[in-house]
Amino acid sequence: MNTLSKTLVLVNPAAGRGRARSAKWQVTEYLRLQGHPADFVESQSAQDFERRAAAAAAGGYASIVALGGDGSFQHLVKATLGADVVLGFFPAGGGNDVAGALGLPRDTVAAAHAFLRSRPRPMDVLRAHLAGGKIGHYVGGGGLGLDAEAAGLANGKFRSWPGAARYVAGALWALASFEPFSIEIEVDGEPVATDDSRVILAAVVNTPNYCAGVKIAPAAEIDDGLLDFVLVGELAWTRLVEAIPVLLRTGDLRWPEVRRFRGRRVRLCTGRPAVFHGDGEVLGEAPVEIENLPGAIRVAAPPRK
Repeated sequence: MNTLSKTLVLVNPAAGRGRARSAKWQVTEYLRLQGHPADFVESQSAQDFERRAAAAAAGGYASIVALGGDGSFQHLVKATLGADVVLGFFPAGGGNDVAGALGLPRDTVAAAHAFLRSRPRPMDVLRAHLAGGKIGHYVGGGGLGLDAEAAGLANGKFRSWPGAARYVAGALWALASFEPFSIEIEVDGEPVATDDSRVILAAVVNTPNYCAGVKIAPAAEIDDGLLDFVLVGELAWTRLVEAIPVLLRTGDLRWPEVRRFRGRRVRLCTGRPAVFHGDGEVLGEAPVEIENLPGAIRVAAPPRK
């Protein structure tokens, strides 16, 4: 069959502690019953996932879908950026923050149903220019400071914990030895005054939630051409514990230690070495400049409400 009319579903079998592999058979049967031609391939690693995605885009598939978590979708985006292909996302990870921002159901079969009945819509991608000339891309949430360290622990020491619990545990664990840092900031080329206080994290996001449900920027939109920047000043661990339930419920944290900005480009330079993560993956080190690439990809997802 001509690939121009077909969909390739790339499965990350490790996503959601095996949930993606289990969901594969349900989605396969659903698409078959709907008469939609699709090939399914399980990836062996992140590199293999990207290699197969790039080959599918070059090979003429009309659409390519990630069946996995936010990280799987990020790898799909990186591998196909600039290609004339429609992307899809059947969420089966532990967080699925990007799926939520796209209005996709968390059930994989329901997401497949939405995929078949949705027109492609534009979505922004964030590009990070890092120390040493490195360039990274991500689609949901990124940042440096405590959240970067928490993401590393969430994907390591606390990997077996469910959902946001692993990121919360990671943040509290990291806080015990975390050293706040000074930072210089520019938003759209204009310096932002940070006085003499130190900060514990600087998040640059494209979605309201990151880290599996932490509502760091409730007003963020995934397709408005803007990025949302959140700066959090130094907090005692008791204050952080107080903030966590709010960040998980509504994100409406109106504290003087929390400042929010919007723009198309943010530059961050830290007073000490700090790594920057995108969608939980370490992309490089500061200084870092993050820019929004408006409508860089097309995704089959419900229209924005």
